[in-house]
Amino acid sequence: MASYFVNDRAQHNGDHEVHREDCPYLPQIVSKTYVGEHLWCGPAVAAAKLKYPQSNGCATCSTDCHTS
Repeated sequence: MASYFVNDRAQHNGDHEVHREDCPYLPQIVSKTYVGEHLWCGPAVAAAKLKYPQSNGCATCSTDCHTS
């Protein structure tokens, strides 16, 4: 299981990206919310959508849950 976080700041398209704890982009995110321990990104994105309905998986660390 891995810890997941959602970026509190939306991307230019309005998405709030969900990142795994080992994502190289996570340390650059100043404001983030912990969304729990999950086996894969699907449940993490679902948890993030409770706070930010327009959430999306990170293209680098959560590719299975990333939509263009």
